[in-house]
Amino acid sequence: MNDIRKRTRIAVIGGSRPGRQALEAAFEVGRLIARAGAIVVCGGLGGVMEAASRGAREEGGFVVGILPGGSPSDANPWVDLPVATGLGYTRNSLVVMNADAVISVDGEWGTLSEIAYGKIHGKKVVGLGTWDVKGVEPAATPEDAVRMALEDLSV
Repeated sequence: MNDIRKRTRIAVIGGSRPGRQALEAAFEVGRLIARAGAIVVCGGLGGVMEAASRGAREEGGFVVGILPGGSPSDANPWVDLPVATGLGYTRNSLVVMNADAVISVDGEWGTLSEIAYGKIHGKKVVGLGTWDVKGVEPAATPEDAVRMALEDLSV
């Protein structure tokens, strides 16, 4: 779809200091989202966010990074559109509000807040090695996570 405003957006949320397995999963999630023609929305920094961004960009996809700080230059190098907010962790709500579904990979307390915002705003939240909480649909693989996130969405 050529009109970027109409493309499906999938938020990829997760830890800023994940292990190798989570980084590999996030990279693959980003790659598969781009391959499906959807946009990756993330927090724009390192860890899971950077891995998903890199996966999407290497597949020719588009990445929006909603940053906690006041400078677009804080974004990881794979973000196409950095959005500086100056809001700190409060920006977590903006990440999920600007997505049609959410995939959580790994993560700590900030990720848990994004999961909560996702559920508050009625988004499907798919989990891949993340918090085991009510409302998060567990996925076994990156392929399953992306398939589940895209179900019932027009891509």
